[in-house]
Amino acid sequence: MSPQVRPALQRFKIMAVIVGIGLLILCLEIVLHYGFDNEALAWWSPVHGLLYMGYLVVTVDLGLKARWPLLKMIGVMVAGAVPFFSFVAERKVAAEFERQPGSTGADRLRA
Repeated sequence: MSPQVRPALQRFKIMAVIVGIGLLILCLEIVLHYGFDNEALAWWSPVHGLLYMGYLVVTVDLGLKARWPLLKMIGVMVAGAVPFFSFVAERKVAAEFERQPGSTGADRLRA
């Protein structure tokens, strides 16, 4: 793994988890709002929007540094908009980099 990709991958992994949790909270907000007429989490929607934009930025950063094709980059971006998919995408992307030739056990520990 190149020295440029490693920090980009770390940022992606962190944002994928944050956005995944945020999306689950957003789903809870929707259930509360429409199912129970409860506005307790009404403030969360714009926060999640900002988090998702950060996820898009770090995904593009990683995709450009890793030289992903455009469709792959878009697929990983969309994964952040579907509940639980950001967790799946994060694991799949991380595993892809760990399988690359030249990746050592030390790289896996740092990533």
